[in-house]
Amino acid sequence: QVQLVESGGGLVQAGGSLRLSCAASGSTFVINTMAWHRQAPGKQRELVAQISSGGSTNYADSVKGRFTISRDNNKNIAYLQMNSLKPEDTAVYYCNVAGWSGGWYKDYWGQGTQVTVSS
Repeated sequence: QVQLVESGGGLVQAGGSLRLSCAASGSTFVINTMAWHRQAPGKQRELVAQISSGGSTNYADSVKGRFTISRDNNKNIAYLQMNSLKPEDTAVYYCNVAGWSGGWYKDYWGQGTQVTVSS
């Protein structure tokens, strides 16, 4: 079983910054990709940023140049540094990790952390 613990959400004014963290724990789980998704009220969940085990990254066009995803492979923690935040970044942010456990490829979701950007 893999557990994901997210932290770092909150309320910030437009133009401000937040850093989200996602700590993954679970024996025998080899993490491949770590990602952040978000879901705003009335909208579908969307991929924000993703990072592979080798460090390759992928970002949604709406956050390129403002958000940076990183990871600590020794601690199995993913980070999302969010700068120049905009009101449209307001959403619940979810951590997602994918990898191998017992020969199976699986993915897991965190409980979500609220990010609110005021104008």
